[in-house]
Amino acid sequence: MLKEFKEFALRGNVIDLAVGVIIGGTFGKIVTSLVNDIIMPPIGMLLGKVNFSNLFIDLSGTGYATLEDAKAAGAATFNYGLFLNTVFDFIIVAFVVFLVIRQMNRMRKPAPVVAPEPTSKPCPYCYTEIPLKATRCPSCTSQL
Repeated sequence: MLKEFKEFALRGNVIDLAVGVIIGGTFGKIVTSLVNDIIMPPIGMLLGKVNFSNLFIDLSGTGYATLEDAKAAGAATFNYGLFLNTVFDFIIVAFVVFLVIRQMNRMRKPAPVVAPEPTSKPCPYCYTEIPLKATRCPSCTSQL
């Protein structure tokens, strides 16, 4: 069983998958930073200086000023601003994955196969393959 596991773990596909997961996790952090630090601030500015990460509904009814205050007090909150950030994260990651897969499919697409020029033709009498320039069939000796 240990030998089988070693063969499985060292197979190329498993190692490729592990590298993909590690790179994907790091890419996720980059996209999260892109959304939180670059994309959402201008959108919030256009919508009246709204900080999306601070948009929440206090379910306890106390009325906290910020999400951090509500979390510190242990109040139940409905964090729709954080949800919006996560949705933007997903859209960006999905779009980038789409672009990568699209490019990979283009690279993997085989070149069109060009049919080679024919070097022979069938004899009209006995249907044996003969050279194009032949004037007589070698099989049936018919004049071509």
